[in-house]
Amino acid sequence: MEKIIIYTDGGSRGNPGPAGIGVVIADGKGKMMKEYSNFIGIRTNNEAEYEAVIFGLQKIKALLGKEKIKNMEIEFRLDSQLIARQLNGEYKIEEERLFPLFIKIWNLKMNFGTIKFSEIPRERNKEADRLANEAMDGNTSSNLKPASSPACPVGRAGGSKISKLF
Repeated sequence: MEKIIIYTDGGSRGNPGPAGIGVVIADGKGKMMKEYSNFIGIRTNNEAEYEAVIFGLQKIKALLGKEKIKNMEIEFRLDSQLIARQLNGEYKIEEERLFPLFIKIWNLKMNFGTIKFSEIPRERNKEADRLANEAMDGNTSSNLKPASSPACPVGRAGGSKISKLF
């Protein structure tokens, strides 16, 4: 089964405040393939974390297609223990403003095969964090091309891998 790893991060300047998300899509071996940075308006930190996961699910579905994603393993790696554990059903969601975001993720998951949410240390999520901060700092959205920055724990992809998956 083919695997995709999606690193996500969301944050806000204030809580709530201007918020951004960062998403890094990598192949199963950890080679970075696509990255995204989006300003999402005024949100809380937790809302931004959820929005990053939603963006990742929507983007991978758009890139790979409905049929292909049904036969893939998707692993989300995020540095928010709360969100990872809520999405894995280990923690209750008590913040009402997160209910609609959780339901959106739940409904999006129905289109996929295996989806796993893993919490990782912040230092292993530096690239997604950088992208979220860029979005907040610049109040912009962008579809970034693979870069040569060594800040991400995943390697960089060559052209053949990108065309194979995307």
